[in-house]
Amino acid sequence: MAKKNSLHEISKISLLLLSLILLFFLLLPGQNIYQKKEKEKIPPLLDFPLTIPTPAPYPMNLSGVLSPQLSAEAILVIDLPSQIVLLQKNPQMRLAPASTTKLMTALVALDQYKLDDVLLVEKVISEGKTMDLAVGDKLTVENLLYGLLVHSANDAAFVLAQNYPGGDERFMEKMNQKAREFSLEDTHFTNPAGFEENAHYTSARDLARLATIALNNPTVAKIVGTPAITVHDVGFTRFYKLENVNALLGKIPGVLGVKTGWTENAGECLITALNKNGKKILIVVLGSQDRFGETNTLINWVFGNFTWQIIEPSRKD
Repeated sequence: MAKKNSLHEISKISLLLLSLILLFFLLLPGQNIYQKKEKEKIPPLLDFPLTIPTPAPYPMNLSGVLSPQLSAEAILVIDLPSQIVLLQKNPQMRLAPASTTKLMTALVALDQYKLDDVLLVEKVISEGKTMDLAVGDKLTVENLLYGLLVHSANDAAFVLAQNYPGGDERFMEKMNQKAREFSLEDTHFTNPAGFEENAHYTSARDLARLATIALNNPTVAKIVGTPAITVHDVGFTRFYKLENVNALLGKIPGVLGVKTGWTENAGECLITALNKNGKKILIVVLGSQDRFGETNTLINWVFGNFTWQIIEPSRKD
């Protein structure tokens, strides 16, 4: 009899446990509720716009006419939208950059100063091309940048560097730091103007990259495209007439600037940006005997022989 009662008690306990388990599952929210909430959180794929970028037209020399033979030690011609190299000669040869250096000088100055900041001329630099600054002159950074990039004034370059926090030594550190940031592997600067020094060098490839970056700065792009301008000190007592050294600017349609350079050892240097017939190219010549003539020859060769075509990737069904 005791055994029978014991079995009865076990049956009651088992029934109670089974009832509790069934009640738990009845009260538990169904899996479909969670699935529904997850679906509400994630919008359907078709709600997102699907944009496939249009490839830049690809420049192709369909005429087969070879590039002209030029005196420049290094040459690089690039189609800017596609970054296709149209012509290169010793693109990584380390050469003296002369005043093309001033593009980096301008970028470092723009990182530190505002255009309306006023800088004091504490020391006069008279070597090479200048805007005839005098000790005690006070000019805005913007007007010094016009002197730097339009007139290629060495004195403007040194005023920008000497007023930098930490002086011109710190300014040079920043120039070389930016060179590393821009991956200019064949470039090193020792002065802000482009004076000849053994450790002051660059390459056509690096200058093309530097110029491309500089042209993306609206202030630089505006100034390098200025044929001539007269600027003044903050007191309107001294005026400086500045003329762009780039002889192609304003004479060859589509030329946008960018920067000239010359020293006895560097030879004639020129970086030129051009927008012609909706096509943008960049030309760098270093160590040339005729920078303007050879750049013009390259412009005629490119636009006389290249055709821009959109290359569509092949599609498989």
